[in-house]
Amino acid sequence: MKTYIIDGNNLIGKVKSLQNLQQKLKDQSRKNLVKILDKYFSDKNYKISLHFDGYENEPVVSSKIKIYYSQNHSADSKIIKEIDSSKNPKLLTIVSSDSKIFDYAKVNSCEAIKSEDFAKIIRYKKNISEENIQKSISDNEIKKMFGLSE
Repeated sequence: MKTYIIDGNNLIGKVKSLQNLQQKLKDQSRKNLVKILDKYFSDKNYKISLHFDGYENEPVVSSKIKIYYSQNHSADSKIIKEIDSSKNPKLLTIVSSDSKIFDYAKVNSCEAIKSEDFAKIIRYKKNISEENIQKSISDNEIKKMFGLSE
């Protein structure tokens, strides 16, 4: 089965609204990325793994995407391990702009897409505008961002 392995933090950094949100609400930027990816992959029969650096603070739920947190390691090393463990790397598509991961994917016969290119694909193919992403933030989250929550 075709599998996408996505460098989550790297992709967040290539979507302006998520990048801005991550500076204030890291967990919300992750949740919004998952919403975008869920919508993009909803009509596709692919396996998707999404890798984030660090720890899970607030659970991010998706029925389509397997979400990994690197904990004490780098997400890069976890992505490389996933590539190494694949029985058929030609079925893998790696999404990252990290040159180490991108080059490793190419050397291992994976398809590789730069995060900025993938961000354009998901934005235009599914008509996901950055305004719609920001509208999905609840009033309480906006209050938290400005220190007005109770």
